[in-house]
Amino acid sequence: MSFDVHQLDDVVLVGSAVTLAAILAVRISSRAGFPSLLLYLLMGVALGESGLGIHFEDAEVAHALGFAALAVILAEGGLTTSWRDARPSMRLGLSLATVGIAVSVAVMAVGSHYLLGLPWELAVLLGAVCSPTDAAAVFSVLRVVPLPHRLIGTLEAESGLNDAPTVVLVSLVSTGAVAEYGPFGMAGIIVFELVLGVAVGLGVGFGGAWVMRRVALPSSGLYPLAVVCLAFLAYGSSAALHGSGFAAIYVAALVLGNSDLPHRGTTRSFAEGIAWLAQIGLFIMLGLLLSPDRIDLGVVGVALAAGLLLTVVARPISVLVSTVVRPMPWRELSFLSWAGLRGAVPIVLATIPLSEGVDDAERLFDIVFVLVVVYTIITAPSLPLVARVLRVTRRNEPRDLDLEAAPLDRVQADLLQITISPVSRLHGVEVGELRLPRGASVSLVIRAGQTLVPERRTVLRQGDDLLVVTPRKERERTEERLRQVSDKGRLAQWLGDEPR
Repeated sequence: MSFDVHQLDDVVLVGSAVTLAAILAVRISSRAGFPSLLLYLLMGVALGESGLGIHFEDAEVAHALGFAALAVILAEGGLTTSWRDARPSMRLGLSLATVGIAVSVAVMAVGSHYLLGLPWELAVLLGAVCSPTDAAAVFSVLRVVPLPHRLIGTLEAESGLNDAPTVVLVSLVSTGAVAEYGPFGMAGIIVFELVLGVAVGLGVGFGGAWVMRRVALPSSGLYPLAVVCLAFLAYGSSAALHGSGFAAIYVAALVLGNSDLPHRGTTRSFAEGIAWLAQIGLFIMLGLLLSPDRIDLGVVGVALAAGLLLTVVARPISVLVSTVVRPMPWRELSFLSWAGLRGAVPIVLATIPLSEGVDDAERLFDIVFVLVVVYTIITAPSLPLVARVLRVTRRNEPRDLDLEAAPLDRVQADLLQITISPVSRLHGVEVGELRLPRGASVSLVIRAGQTLVPERRTVLRQGDDLLVVTPRKERERTEERLRQVSDKGRLAQWLGDEPR
């Protein structure tokens, strides 16, 4: 198949127009309170064979491109997740991503077989495909819902980690490996791939951070590219060793995103941009893959029943069992049960049996597609209301401290830029009362567009931008001290840490 410059012109024209429309659609979806994936899926359907007539039926290409897009989305999730906030919830998130997935798959498989009449193979595939939550949906919706850090951290950790075991499970079932290895053999393979993926991710993450701290690149724009390449190096290395690439890329990105690296803010912004591009391309492609003519009342009925089983039975039971590692109040358990957002992940996973030629794979894909669309419309917009009814919300305040860093390599120091938000208790504190570590100092204050060289008695105000120079070895202590004063004011030295 040839591809010439004239076809390139057409692709650029259509692609840029569709992408721009998808970007503008984000505002519509944010106002409605549901993930933008729904609009992108519908755009793909409108562009497909039942709309503008673009034919796309290659399940293997969709499978490959879907995995690539999910890897980008997981990398962005890891790079933008604060380890300080996620660490207390990581144990529960890991439990939900492993034990919770196993429980959910079992409940869905049994229910789908006996209640919906699906064959065992299709019932297990439906359970495995629909059980994982979607990172893109979770990251886009929950970050605008004012929840405690422990809940956000738990849901983000779960969505970042649960792709890996389900990908392995769906692949094994789709290739008929169940009969060869048996249940215990499959469990062993899943554990092996997960452990290897996490180990590779940790190795590449910490090794890459060590290299990035010691190399002075000639352009700040190269740092985001290098960090993203390191994350994908983890994915590729783990896959080459027959480990979980998804676990590796998320763990590596989590380590890199929380390491003391130059231009962290720029890196996170770059990752967020390419993740949006990946989401747009992924969801539109999945919409193209759907054939609306195949959607009949039978498919819709099974999808609605399966979604009800997943939402009100499988998910609550899996959450209840998983929280044995960390008991939680019933209100928070109820919210975790309702907030299991599905999105692109189940639809991408449904392309695996489609590409392997499993019997009734097209029917499975259609069921999953309808299930995701219907229950995302129901679940996502209701999250703020459910959170308020269950009284698990916290006051929605802006961040108290916005901090950016840039390296000063020749003097082994870092330049920190701090913006004092309206809720920060840095307001009213004198520069001398900051008591920064030895060698660190506030070198400049920008107030209302005017620069000011501060003295010890200079009083900081809301809206000020501070430039703080700190020796590289003292950077962590300097950042921590600034955050302490921002949280507790000038008495932070004597006040203990409050739980977040």
